[in-house]
Amino acid sequence: MSQKILIFSLAYYPSFVSGAEAAVKEITERITPSDIAFHLVTLRFEPHAPQHEQIGNVLVHRVGNGGGKWAKTLFLFQAALKARSLHKTEHFTGLWGLMSYMSIPIVFARWLGVRVPYVMTLQDGDPYDKVFNRRAIKPFVPFINKGFREARVFQVISDHLAKWPTLRGYTGPVIKIYNGANPAAIKEDSYTDEEITALKTELGKKPGEVWLVNTARLVHQKAFDVVIRSLVHLPTHVKFLVVGQGEDELMLRKLTNELRLTDRVIFTGHVDRGVVTKYRLVSDIFVMPSRSEGLGNASLSARASRLPFITTAIDGMTEHSFATDAESPFGRTAWVVPVDDPEAIATAVEDILAHPEEAKRVADNARKMVVEVYNWDVIAERMRTEIFNRLCI
Repeated sequence: MSQKILIFSLAYYPSFVSGAEAAVKEITERITPSDIAFHLVTLRFEPHAPQHEQIGNVLVHRVGNGGGKWAKTLFLFQAALKARSLHKTEHFTGLWGLMSYMSIPIVFARWLGVRVPYVMTLQDGDPYDKVFNRRAIKPFVPFINKGFREARVFQVISDHLAKWPTLRGYTGPVIKIYNGANPAAIKEDSYTDEEITALKTELGKKPGEVWLVNTARLVHQKAFDVVIRSLVHLPTHVKFLVVGQGEDELMLRKLTNELRLTDRVIFTGHVDRGVVTKYRLVSDIFVMPSRSEGLGNASLSARASRLPFITTAIDGMTEHSFATDAESPFGRTAWVVPVDDPEAIATAVEDILAHPEEAKRVADNARKMVVEVYNWDVIAERMRTEIFNRLCI
């Protein structure tokens, strides 16, 4: 039986893309449209963005205008109204909510007559208390709880997130299916040596320099500030490549100036997700000392690229950041440091540089783990059979 599923996502391609949106794209592109046709309702962040657009195997419908606080709040209602309008002609067989807050427009849409089963995916990177106990979200908590309780199935990307549905009153199945690494990172020959050399020249990397890198969003939870502070404890030939953009960018630039590190921190600004792998390949060590994570999607691609990886022992990361050989069948895959500890990051960097053979062994372990476990082809098939097929029950 073919299906037609409507996805609710606050953001989607081509703007404001993070790991959750990338997961939707990777999964939907691996499912035959004759099996499942996907539509998606998202916020129209930019006035010039088309209201309707085919992106891969997803027909995107944008509502609203702008990305401010009130625009995001109104989206919860606008998305429900759009779902009702689309359902009259498309006759959806199911709905798919991406992240906790998308349970709200699903509840509203069902009240408006879109009475079909739905699946919820949790990829939230913020801590539980921030997601559910913020003042701005308090008025919507009853709708979130209702949305959680009535879902047909939950798909989560970590053991940490698997606890959340039960805490909101849900009693149904919770299935853990990881995200995958960027396919370009897994492919061995994504870029030529000439392309990598050209980017090094463009960015100003000199022979003998060691570049730390992080390609996650520039937000508090990703702890870019801690990596910048770690440079104070490292030799001057060690620099930090900050790839991407986010709400913390101005703060991070100010911190860089205050610490007199402007010649050692390189901000790229926005980089298209399709070429982020190239920026990892010009670097030497991936540093992601997050304060909170759902899974840490950027970290998977980093290890697929065979970069030594420094991270923190937090929920969402502990499932694939093994600090010793005894912890996993793949062996050690990372250097694990305490949260908010610049000196510990510096010590880990020095250890990696002092022991290149061990660094290579650990990086090879990590790539093997990612290729075997975090594979989008396997993930998409599991989503089709274990998650979306439940909407037909």
